[in-house]
Amino acid sequence: MNKKITLGLALSLVMIASAVTFILTSFFTLQSFNEKVVDVNEKSKKYNSLNSVDAYVREHYYGDIDDKVLSNGTLKGLISSLGDPYSKYLTPEEYEAEQSSEEGSQTGLGLTLTEDSSGYIRITDILPDSPAAEEGLTSDDIIVRIDDKDIHSIGFSDAMNEMQGNEGSSIKLTIRRNGIDTDYTFKRRSIDIQSVSGKMTNGYIGYIHIAGFRKNTPDQFLDQLGSLTANGAKSLIIDLRGNEGGLITALEECADPLLPEGVIATAEYKDGHTDTIVYSDDNKLDIPVIVIVDKDTASTAELFAAALRDFCKAQIVGVKTRGNGTIQETEKMDDGGAIVLTVAECKTAVSEQSYNGTGIVPDVIVENNDARNSDPQFDAAVELAMTSR
Repeated sequence: MNKKITLGLALSLVMIASAVTFILTSFFTLQSFNEKVVDVNEKSKKYNSLNSVDAYVREHYYGDIDDKVLSNGTLKGLISSLGDPYSKYLTPEEYEAEQSSEEGSQTGLGLTLTEDSSGYIRITDILPDSPAAEEGLTSDDIIVRIDDKDIHSIGFSDAMNEMQGNEGSSIKLTIRRNGIDTDYTFKRRSIDIQSVSGKMTNGYIGYIHIAGFRKNTPDQFLDQLGSLTANGAKSLIIDLRGNEGGLITALEECADPLLPEGVIATAEYKDGHTDTIVYSDDNKLDIPVIVIVDKDTASTAELFAAALRDFCKAQIVGVKTRGNGTIQETEKMDDGGAIVLTVAECKTAVSEQSYNGTGIVPDVIVENNDARNSDPQFDAAVELAMTSR
């Protein structure tokens, strides 16, 4: 049986439906607006507090105020308050230096430095073909003054900032060696970083050390890999000790010739979606691989080790790694600085387990020692390589 609805009733139903829709839409819109107002009000309170502190400091602080230092310190404090050791604010100078490092070069004198027990700065390593190497500086030399500023007076942190400078700029260092102080004047310049080195050992084992994953690392790695296999390497040791990571794109290019075709690693973001971050083609070198790691092996270097173990049955030797299984993105700011922010967690496609916060536990635990002519981790890797052919 057909039921007929009058035109008046139909119009009434449409009007009621429209009214209900309007009321519901208004309710949720108002609710969303109220939440945003609360959020804006909370943010306003925070920034008002910051302005109040700034005003009080400027009015009452006895010393001089460097606005640039104050601004940088505020931004650094904001990011560091996240409690994430891998997120940070970079000043324009620090951002420029980080970009150079990612490219595989650095502007400076070619020095690796640390704070000495005396309170001065000790040179721990010197890049070849660098201004410092050309002047004959050596490891364990002590820097006591920078541009006639005593390092005890300005402190280690400020002294390290004084070491930074643009290409072509000059710097004067006072170097103490065997109790004798000598002045040197240098010009900073861009220096190519060799992040990969290799050699043949025991006649048929190829050894490659990767210090970091930079833009020029894949070319260096592939050159070493090609040279070692051409010279008869039957197995391969990859040393990742001291490698604190770097670019995922560089990792992918280095890992590709060693891995089978397919998705190697993924990243999971805050909203729950995942992306492929490492993919390998179908060209794979069939060679046993041993990986050496230590407590300073981190980030993309950990992912590299985990991928080789998951996909190539590579054995890992050494001690547990640092445990940084996160991905950082760098966003340049209007002031020329940049924010480096943790945005995702990564894992290999096989295990789908994260090593973030836990580190990678080697298959063979071997502690190293401080003996100058002894390297038990390397010896253990060689022994494994000899039996894995």
